[in-house]
Amino acid sequence: MEFPILSLITWTPFIAALIIMAFARHRPLMVRLVGTIGSSITLVGSTWLYFAYDHAKAGYQFFEWFPLVPSLGIHYQLAVDGWGLVLVLLTAIILFAGSFASWTVKTRGQEFYALLLLLVTGVFGVFVSLDLFVLFLFYEIAVLPMYLLIAIWGSSGEVLPQGVFGWAFKRTGVGTKEYAAMKLTLYLLLGSAFILVGMLALYTAAGSTTFSLLDLQQVKYSPALQSWVFLFFYVGFGVLAGIFPLHTWSPDGHASAPTAVSMLHAGVLMKLGAYGVLRLGFGLTPEGALQWAWLVGSIACINIVYGAFSAMSQKDLKYVVAYSSVSHMGIVMLGMATLTEQGINGSVFQMVAHGIMTGLFFALVGLVYEKAHSREIFKMGGFATMMPGIATAFVVGGFSSLGLPGTAGFVAEFLAFLGAWQSAHSWWLFPGVTGAFLTAIYVLRVAKQIFFGPKSADPHFQDLPDAKGTEWVALVFLVCILILFGVFPMLMVKPIDTATVAILQHMGLGR
Repeated sequence: MEFPILSLITWTPFIAALIIMAFARHRPLMVRLVGTIGSSITLVGSTWLYFAYDHAKAGYQFFEWFPLVPSLGIHYQLAVDGWGLVLVLLTAIILFAGSFASWTVKTRGQEFYALLLLLVTGVFGVFVSLDLFVLFLFYEIAVLPMYLLIAIWGSSGEVLPQGVFGWAFKRTGVGTKEYAAMKLTLYLLLGSAFILVGMLALYTAAGSTTFSLLDLQQVKYSPALQSWVFLFFYVGFGVLAGIFPLHTWSPDGHASAPTAVSMLHAGVLMKLGAYGVLRLGFGLTPEGALQWAWLVGSIACINIVYGAFSAMSQKDLKYVVAYSSVSHMGIVMLGMATLTEQGINGSVFQMVAHGIMTGLFFALVGLVYEKAHSREIFKMGGFATMMPGIATAFVVGGFSSLGLPGTAGFVAEFLAFLGAWQSAHSWWLFPGVTGAFLTAIYVLRVAKQIFFGPKSADPHFQDLPDAKGTEWVALVFLVCILILFGVFPMLMVKPIDTATVAILQHMGLGR
């Protein structure tokens, strides 16, 4: 019997959360150490998993199985293919960096770390589950702790009530952390309803005997069923992926969440949505995916351009990164909609590249806010002389965001755009490239204003400290990963391609 490495990776954060809740009350140092040790174990396990995966054999590996409710066909069934492999590694990377970014949490640190680790347990579970029922349970575990993490430890911003809906803004508390947490939860629960209906429809049509993804993939569903079930999966998972116009929860959630939660939120959670569309939508309803690919790609183009223009118009640094995520997730959805090998490889690579880049950005925003106590872009200036380390990390993250060669972002965007050009809708390339151009404008403008522009005369911004101590861990670690995957892209492309080729063959589009 093989060592249950997937269960170790999945449940280690949960066990760490239990230890924190049981033994670490009023011991902040122990809380941090247990959280960091738990995240370190998952990172080591995920790294071992990456190197132990047999690329020549490809397909699903490291199987674990035992029955939960055999009468309903529900089993604890775990395995990973190339997609799951790289996304598990991404999650472990962001969790490890986020655990160090959370060392500054002083209020109710015990509960904060426990909820954060519980959330990550759900994320790992989604990426490794082959039973749809278990996958859905893990999905809910990944989503629901966000409400408490934002509502308790988040920050509120000021949104002035203006325009014809000004009265509604004022009455609903737009800009407050409670509003952001509730909006996020309601949107994602709505998406969950669509996902559950789609899953149950396939389960029933297959004879109500199994929830196994591998078994359901062998069932030949009617084109009509595949058509509407794919739409349900696209909408349900797409809410979490931030598709237009169901994205509005995301910028509010990003802006209000504490640093580590923002890192996981944008770096990993939004990838659950894109992964769900790929794994379930394309994998279980291939004819529906072929029918509606034009819609997925067209909405992705809107995401790319709209998100970039929205980021350009923001005055709050965190909102810039938040809307940037909406734009970059559009590239993820565009890549998969191309139905080409290069495009889908680029889509999954973009999940990894954007996850690391946006995790770095939110860590940097958190550090700037802690030291300057401001996120207002045009009030700050000349910080590079005081914060050379933070400025350097921001520039590297920005270069990856705009797709500079030598960074992970370039490889991901190039593959997605190449796939768009090779697809049946080659015009998708033009809004995609336009989004990359707009990204360069707002990233360079923000970097110039905050770090390299004239030094602010505000007395609050004098003699600000650079990163220190454990604050360096997340910055150096994520910068190195961005450059590593940019210089050696085959580290990601090779395992991703094994799963992409398999899904295209399943859809009748293979080589």
